[in-house]
Amino acid sequence: MARTDTTTPRRDRLAPELRSWRNALFVVFVVSGAFLSSWVSRIPGVRDSLHLSTDVVGLLLLGVSVGAIAGLIVAPHLQARLGTRNGIAIAVVATAVGLAVAGIGGTVVASFPLVVVGLVLLGLGNGAIDVMMNVSAAAAEKRIGRTIMPFMHACFSIGTVAGAGIGAASAALGVSVFWHFTAMAAISLAAGLVAVRFVPNTQQLLDEDAAARASLDPFGDPALAAPRRRSLAETLRSQVAVWADWRLVLIGVVMLGMAFAEGSANDWIALASVDGHGLTDAGGALVLDVFVAAMTVGRILGGPAVDRIGRVWSIRVTATLGVVGLLMFIIVPAPWAYVLGVALWGLGASLGFPLGMSAAADDEQNATARVSAVAMIGYVAFLAGPPVIGFLGQQFGILNALYVVLVLLVAAFVCAPAVRHREARTGRRDAPAAAPHDE
Repeated sequence: MARTDTTTPRRDRLAPELRSWRNALFVVFVVSGAFLSSWVSRIPGVRDSLHLSTDVVGLLLLGVSVGAIAGLIVAPHLQARLGTRNGIAIAVVATAVGLAVAGIGGTVVASFPLVVVGLVLLGLGNGAIDVMMNVSAAAAEKRIGRTIMPFMHACFSIGTVAGAGIGAASAALGVSVFWHFTAMAAISLAAGLVAVRFVPNTQQLLDEDAAARASLDPFGDPALAAPRRRSLAETLRSQVAVWADWRLVLIGVVMLGMAFAEGSANDWIALASVDGHGLTDAGGALVLDVFVAAMTVGRILGGPAVDRIGRVWSIRVTATLGVVGLLMFIIVPAPWAYVLGVALWGLGASLGFPLGMSAAADDEQNATARVSAVAMIGYVAFLAGPPVIGFLGQQFGILNALYVVLVLLVAAFVCAPAVRHREARTGRRDAPAAAPHDE
């Protein structure tokens, strides 16, 4: 079993600057979730306005995905050249512009190509935000000495729920997609730009070179915060080089399993509840709500649990809950059982993505490139999950198709030691903040 040790005494009360940094990132995570769910909530409205068939709607969704992958690739260079604060600010602006352009193309001028341009920009900006906010959150987590990454991702979930709720209300009230997207872009842009002012603008928050390590104290002497800026060639080489680290690949397996479990649930739980368990459409939607609520609760409560038992056992416990929940959902026909199974599935999928991000950033050299790499694996899982489950569901039934999720959760359980804290693996005593040790 794991125990919690510390390399330095924990701070019971955070310095005001550190608290502001943490709270600013909470807002950035919420804004990121709100951006995406604002678009998703109005897909039917855009489809009807442009008179699109289902397969063409799929092309629109692909635009967001392609943009997101590009954002993951661009983010390390953007952060290295301009700094975390400036990089996130630029990405927030790009995302807001993309959402507004999609609204203009979707209703005002009814232009499919313009909507695609807006969605690619939306995905590009949000993908870049994803990398940089997670790297900054990992740095803040180290300084604070407590696990905060799961709660950061809970804020993202809260943002998605809020954005979807505003979208649903806008659709019910007859608010046009243009005005909805424009208002959400303006609100999210304002919130993001105000919050990001409190995020340190170091170029490499977790870089091991001497200048960047001095910059890890971003609220100290400004003369010390002068990390060396990397060239584009250096950044690209670092992005390729990180894939040679087998530990990072194993972290990627954990991310793959957990992201696949989350993505497949979001896409297929409602339909599986209807087709597999005979529920109405409304009942299927409620079952999906149970999953989302359970996952959000798991992320809110996950930080203290991780600090107590460590990352490895946190992944193993949640993966086990996910496996049990999936089996209950797939096999047991009683309503109480498959609803409870969905709740366990949600808890099981809650911590893998945030803990994978933290683990990737543990190795302070090339932290941004490492976070970008594992984030890309997670996005691949979100992209590949729906068609894989759909193909298997067509051949073997939707409930049986979900066994592939179970297999990937088992793989995450097996690879869990890869997320062990770096200080626990190396015995380092020069960490900037306390961290739990996994044994």
